[in-house]
Order: sequence, then structure tokens, then C-alpha cells
Amino acid sequence: MKSKLVPVLLGAAFGLAAATAASAATLDDVKGKGFVQCGVSQGLPGFSNPDDKGAWTGLDVDYCRGVAAAIFGDADAVKFTPLSAKERFTALQSGEVDILSRNTTWTMGRDTSLGLNFAGVDYYDGQGFMVRKSLGVSSALELSGASICTNTGTTTELNVADYFRANKMEYEIVAFEKADEVVAAYDAGRCDVYTTDASGLYAQRLKLTNPDEHIVLPEIISKEPLGPVVRQGDDQWFNIAKWVLFAMINAEELGVTQANVADMKNSDNPEIKRLLGTEGAFGEGIGLGNDWAANAIGAVGNYGEVFDRNVGPNTPLGIARGLNALWSKGGLMYAPPVR
Repeated sequence: MKSKLVPVLLGAAFGLAAATAASAATLDDVKGKGFVQCGVSQGLPGFSNPDDKGAWTGLDVDYCRGVAAAIFGDADAVKFTPLSAKERFTALQSGEVDILSRNTTWTMGRDTSLGLNFAGVDYYDGQGFMVRKSLGVSSALELSGASICTNTGTTTELNVADYFRANKMEYEIVAFEKADEVVAAYDAGRCDVYTTDASGLYAQRLKLTNPDEHIVLPEIISKEPLGPVVRQGDDQWFNIAKWVLFAMINAEELGVTQANVADMKNSDNPEIKRLLGTEGAFGEGIGLGNDWAANAIGAVGNYGEVFDRNVGPNTPLGIARGLNALWSKGGLMYAPPVR
């Protein structure tokens, strides 16, 4: 007897294939509209932040500009959509944005249950705590009984719960959807502590009425690998998102900079030749021209340049490279080779 399951299974398989095919056209869609739609924060200095004229700057912003340059040869072929932590994944899932570059932590749950792919890590971070100096504490272990301001829709609440439970301390969460609401509440004294990724604490401290009256405590209570995110189901777009980031990291390791990228095309180093498209045809594998990486680096620089320009020691945030140094210099930044 012919099984009734066969047409059902074939229909399901066909539906899955059709859905995959339908979603696997992001590059075509982007080229059709002429720009990349990039989801960013609602304003986090150093990472994604608009100035008074609406121009966006930051490490996450420069990554998206690099993607635009790789595709169009024009870093300005990108538009930015500010998103709260709560709405960021829905905006990506729905197609409102093509890529999410918004200080977002790569976790197993997000990687496996939201229909999303993380393209890599562009900033190794960890959750910390900021308090007023007048509170008189020097360690997070002294925070029992504190009220703690944070964002909803993030990993921070669970991290706080784990840390305080492990150390047998009491606490109260005061949560808000928008980052500026959290900053305003903390600044107004509605809570004792502000917690988020340490990079975010340094950035948001700049918005406080008296930044010098606040300190970031030394404890880092979690691993927060931050990076860009795309939808599952489109391997070509996933590859573009990954390899633009990898190209920026490899460029720093190879000494290729925004200023010298044109000259470096004449290099005899085979790794540089492959990266910049003067040897091989690696752009074809991701649907782009072979000068894709040269265009991205020429537009925004290598990873070290992007870091230093936006969050490094000579910026208001004053963040040392630390874990975000190249692997060859004691950090974790390591990218697969172009070959």
C-alpha cells in the first residue's frame, strides 16, 4: 500500500527548499535597492552613535560601512536603523534590516533558536558594574542589597542573577527597554548600580551629568563575545558578513592599512595578494568582485584602525586593546586565511 507519508514529506521538503530559496537572495535585494540596511544601537558612543547632524560613527558602524564598500565600492551605500535590545532580533528576522551590527552577544540560545547566524566576534567583552564613587565600594562582592539598573531583552539580567546567587547576595533589578532610559535612571539615583557590558559602561559614562564621579568596578562576570548577525538560510550573505570582518582582521596582521592599501596591491607577499584580489579569484566565491576586501579596507581601515579610531586609548572611552589585540600580540583576534 502506498504510504500517505510520502507526499507529505515531499511537500514539506519542497516547502523548506522554497523557503530557503526565497530567503537566499539578500545580496540581490541589497544590490536592487542600492544600499545595505544595518541595524545599530539607539546610541552607544564608540560603537554606534549618531552625531548632532545624524551621521553615524562607531566600531559597529564602520563594520557596516565596510560591508557596503565590499559590495558597492562605496562605504556610504548604507542606511542605519536604530534598534532597542528588545526589538533588534525581530527587526533582523522580519527583513527590516539586512544585518545587525549592534553590540550583540553570541550565545548558544540565540545561535540555535532565533533563525540567526553570528558572523564572528568584533569585540570580546564581559559584563561589569558601574557605581558612584560616593557609594564607597571597590568590588562587586560588596553590592549585596543593591538596586541594579539594566536593559530588558539582554543577557545581563541572567548574568546578574547567576553572579548574585553564586555569591549569596541579594539584589533588585530595575529594567528599562531603551539604553538611554537606563542611563537616565541611574544618573537620577533610581538605582545604586548600572550593569551592562564593560565597553558599554565606559561609553554610557560619558552621558552622565558628572562622569568623573562614577567608577567601573574591576569584576567581569561573564563572557560577552559581540559581533554582527544575519538571518539563517542565506549562506552567500552569511559568507559576505563573515569575510568582511575576517579581511579587516587579516589586514591588520599583514600591515595593510587604509592609507597603504593601494600600494600594497603591488606587494610580493602571496597572502596580501590574495587578500587584495591581485592573485586568485576569491571574490567570486561570495558573489563580489575580487577587490571586495581592498575596497572595504580602503574605506574604513583594518580592524586595529577601526578599534583605535572609535574606542581606543586616544578616544574619550580610552579602552586598551586587551583581549581585542591580535592573537600574535596576546589577544584573541584571529581570522581564517584567504586561500
